[in-house]
Amino acid sequence: MLAYSKRSFYRVVNAIFGKVLSTASVEVVLHLVNAKCIPILLYGLEAYHLNKADIQSLDFCVYRLLMKLLCTNNLSTVDECRQYFSFELPSELLCKRTEKLSRKLNVSL
Repeated sequence: MLAYSKRSFYRVVNAIFGKVLSTASVEVVLHLVNAKCIPILLYGLEAYHLNKADIQSLDFCVYRLLMKLLCTNNLSTVDECRQYFSFELPSELLCKRTEKLSRKLNVSL
């Protein structure tokens, strides 16, 4: 499941990069990625128990995307830019989505 979502994520990210990277600003690309690609990466994963390595693998996908977009390999620069643009990591989003699912299940019981 995880490999399929990562493959789909990269496919959509590369499609976005191919269409708008040369003309769009970083903000626009990040908004497109946040709206179109992150849901593909996280689809249904809140129902699974992922180990630490799987969660880090999801974060790595986003870090590589940001490194390519920002043309840097420095993680501190990537983290600073990510915080500046309020771009959350998949691990943070997955935690929120898991809590939301848990609340919904507890309410329905």
